[in-house]
Amino acid sequence: MAASIRGEIVISRPISEVFDFVADERNEPKYNPRMLRAEKLTDGAIGTGTQFRATMKSRRTPDMVLETTEYDRPTRLASTTTMPSAEIRGVLTFEPTVGGTRLRWSFEVQPNGALKALRPIIVRVGRRQEATNWASLKRYLESTPTVGTAASPSAAR
Repeated sequence: MAASIRGEIVISRPISEVFDFVADERNEPKYNPRMLRAEKLTDGAIGTGTQFRATMKSRRTPDMVLETTEYDRPTRLASTTTMPSAEIRGVLTFEPTVGGTRLRWSFEVQPNGALKALRPIIVRVGRRQEATNWASLKRYLESTPTVGTAASPSAAR
């Protein structure tokens, strides 16, 4: 059984700006202190099928490969993240609000092997980590006058 992690946050930035920044995984190290780096593995514009490799600071967390499985700019992103310990299917939705963007996240974490027994802990820790991560994104975007992405959404690798 998968562990479900969900939440939402409102960011005081335009929907297209939030979407474009989040869709480019290479931006995550700017606001996620647990991530060392992220690189784009595929050529061409960011969209369905784009793959990234992310390296976390923890030695216990190996590199992860994230593939964008749905790209509906500027309202919906879906992805699958694969690592030896788990597979994560995620959906992010973006909705305009007065003065900003409501970002909702929904992740289904499927632990592998012995980690299956740790599902309740994964949910508890995952909820806290995701809330912290998205709050950090909010602070970053709201404190940056003009947000640039690692590369524009239409830029090639």
